[in-house]
Amino acid sequence: MSEETFVTVGRRKTATARIRLTRGTGKFEVNGKDPESYFKTEEFTQAALSPLKTVGMSDQVDITVKAKGGGLNGQAGAVRLGIARALEKLNADLRSDLKKEGHMKRDPRGRERKKSGQPGARKNFQFSKR
Repeated sequence: MSEETFVTVGRRKTATARIRLTRGTGKFEVNGKDPESYFKTEEFTQAALSPLKTVGMSDQVDITVKAKGGGLNGQAGAVRLGIARALEKLNADLRSDLKKEGHMKRDPRGRERKKSGQPGARKNFQFSKR
């Protein structure tokens, strides 16, 4: 490959997104589909593409994403982090803008484990006094 390619990984909850970013014309693909048809809702699409809008490079880079695991919300968050990391590799001067908008932070929230003697993490079985 003569064209410079930046490969990064973004994660959120149990979702993982592998990002391949090259200089180009604004082509964006998630698992072989365009982001609107893959993410289904406008909110998830906007969240995934927000780092590009922050730095104003939507039409200057081509991005190919392979997302797996979790649900669409987690995958959108993973794509967001991966794109931010790839943009930072492309141009280190963009880091301050991306960091200011919160794109460079990995969201640590995950699923809380189920506890024994309970139906879920927080929920308890109904208490009977008699």
